[in-house]
Amino acid sequence: MSGLKKHWIESFTGQTILDAMPEVAYVFNKEQELLMWNKNTEVVLEYTAEELCRKNVLEFVEESSFDENTAAFENLFSTHGEQVIYQNLLSKSGKKIPILDTANYATIDGEEYLIGLAIDITQLRKTEEELQNVIVELHKLKNQLQEENVYLKEEYKGHYDYDTIIGKCELTQQTIEKVSQVAPTTATVLLTGEIGTQKELYARIIHNKSKRRAQPFIMADCSKTSDLLTESKLFGHEKGANPADLQKRNGKIEMANKGTLFLYEIGELSMELQTKLFRVLNEGKFERMGNSKTRMVDIRVISSTRHDLLELIKKGQFREDLYYRLNKYAIHISPLRDRIIDIRMLADHFLASYNQKLSKSIQRISKKTYSELEKYSWPGNVRELENVIERAVIISDGVLLKIEPLKEARKKNTENEFLTLAELEKNYITQVLESTTWRVEGGKGAAQILDMHPETLRSRIRKLKIKRP
Repeated sequence: MSGLKKHWIESFTGQTILDAMPEVAYVFNKEQELLMWNKNTEVVLEYTAEELCRKNVLEFVEESSFDENTAAFENLFSTHGEQVIYQNLLSKSGKKIPILDTANYATIDGEEYLIGLAIDITQLRKTEEELQNVIVELHKLKNQLQEENVYLKEEYKGHYDYDTIIGKCELTQQTIEKVSQVAPTTATVLLTGEIGTQKELYARIIHNKSKRRAQPFIMADCSKTSDLLTESKLFGHEKGANPADLQKRNGKIEMANKGTLFLYEIGELSMELQTKLFRVLNEGKFERMGNSKTRMVDIRVISSTRHDLLELIKKGQFREDLYYRLNKYAIHISPLRDRIIDIRMLADHFLASYNQKLSKSIQRISKKTYSELEKYSWPGNVRELENVIERAVIISDGVLLKIEPLKEARKKNTENEFLTLAELEKNYITQVLESTTWRVEGGKGAAQILDMHPETLRSRIRKLKIKRP
């Protein structure tokens, strides 16, 4: 029997004290051999008393900790002080138990010993990991909020008033009058018209002249993409709602709370999402993807479409109840070919705008050019005119604006030469692509001229078998 054990048994029943400790308590000699331990040590390490006797300390720790433990032993016996180590204990079955190991130097009857206490910090480590996960989630949410704040700040930019509508023809003035009538109310508004007729501009003006003007104006594109993506954009999702959802994200509906939600191309929303949208309009309730909790929202909805929604209803592609909910106040925006008197004003406006943006000093547009602009049918409407003027500013030198020849997308047919709707669409899309040198996306891309989502345009290019020469 060692001097230590004999001394403790004879003088103070040391084993009883060790056994009373709830942690792993132990005594090693200078040769790193285990001499005494408590019952809890046997339970945690899964060894019997016979197996533990004089076991070397290195048999209880990972190989990567050998040097640290050996150095701690040597330092403790040379300094007669205290050593603290964070490490993993290894049980007989190989289980790792994270511990805070505190060892002290002691001498009894002239013999030197290491007396230690190991506290299981498994729960502490788990708490630290959970806290770290919370920090990561908070960081993600912070980034998300920053992104949303940037988005909202971008939405607030710009001057949107009646004077931003360029034109003096009777149709334009009638549209402005309708906008002024409905803007101060809380009514839902349906904007109809062909592509490129500036429906978004009218929606922004309605918002800015309403009582909600200090709140967000949020635009949501309903153009045909996957239902999953559109639902995620509109209603938001929880982390893990589907494999692509790596973090929680608020939807456009939630972001528009207390403000205005502009639903662009509402006619292309799937029937399933129409049902969910109807509930938002009717009850002010919705759920995020991946979360059954019902949320309340207070929004004004302005929607736009280039489709005939009544025809879609007849075909079973649009909900009749949703149509009447959206169509409380309808405003039709006339195509540019019906507003020929506005073309000169719009051309002058875009010339001044792109002179400034492109640092040009083109002073005027010739009568011949005005005449060419007024004879063209403008299938892409105001947006197409803007793009034509922008390209003209880029290529023009001197003080006079020079435009490229305008090609009609639709030719006049004799009685027996009518084209199918698909052929007309194919011809027009091809012409727009040629005018943009086959660029689909971006500020000068065909998708913007056609007032389409880029993916929708690509889908139609494939469907219509449009090939780039």
